[in-house]
Amino acid sequence: MKRQKHDTRWMVSVALMAAIVIVLANTPLGMIQLPIIKATTVHIPVIIGAILLGPSAGAILGAVFGICSLISNTMAPTLLSFAFSPFMSTTGIPGALKAIWISVGCRILIGVAAGWLWILFTRLKLNQVIALPLVGFIGSMVNTITVMGSIYLLFAQQYAQAKDVAVTAVWGLIMGTVTASGIPEAIAAAILVFALGNVLLRVFRRMDIGISNVQPAK
Repeated sequence: MKRQKHDTRWMVSVALMAAIVIVLANTPLGMIQLPIIKATTVHIPVIIGAILLGPSAGAILGAVFGICSLISNTMAPTLLSFAFSPFMSTTGIPGALKAIWISVGCRILIGVAAGWLWILFTRLKLNQVIALPLVGFIGSMVNTITVMGSIYLLFAQQYAQAKDVAVTAVWGLIMGTVTASGIPEAIAAAILVFALGNVLLRVFRRMDIGISNVQPAK
C-alpha cells in the first residue's frame, strides 16, 4: 500500500510537470520565435523534473516537450520546420523519421541525461550549489547540441537550401546557432534550475517523492 501510494504521488508529480511543459510550450515564454528557429525554455521543467523524479520521468517530460515541438512546427512552420515535423518533410518517409528523432528523440535525451547526471553527482556527494546549475547547464546543452548536431548530420542539404547558402557553410552556421542561442539558453537554465531546484527539492524530500530524498552534500 505504501509503495502504491508512493507510485501514485510520483505519477501525479510527473503529470503536473508535464502540464507545465505543455503550458510553456504553448506560450511566448516557452518557445520564442526567432527568424529561423524557435528558441526554447521548455527544457527547463524537463531538467527539473528529471532531478526531482528521476531519469524515467525526465524521459517522459522530454517526450512531452518533443511532441509539443513537433505540433508547434507543424501548426506554425518556420524555415527549419522540415527538421522538426514529419508532416513538413521534404524527403518523404526517411525525412519524416529523421524529424521525429530531432523533435522527440533529442528531447527525451535531455531528461535522461539530466536525471542520470543528478544521480551521479549525488553519489559523488557534489555540493548541491554546484550540482544544480551544472545539471541545468549540461542538460540545456544536450538539447542544443543533439538537435543542431542532428540537423547538421541529417539535414545539411535542406538546411543549406533553407538558408540559401552552400552546404560547406552549414557547419559554421550550426556552430553560430550553438554559440549565439545555445550558450545563453544554457546559462539561463543553470540559473533557473538552481533557483527553482533548491526550493522544489526541499518540498519533494519532505513529501518523499521520487529520487529527491537522496541528495548531494550541501
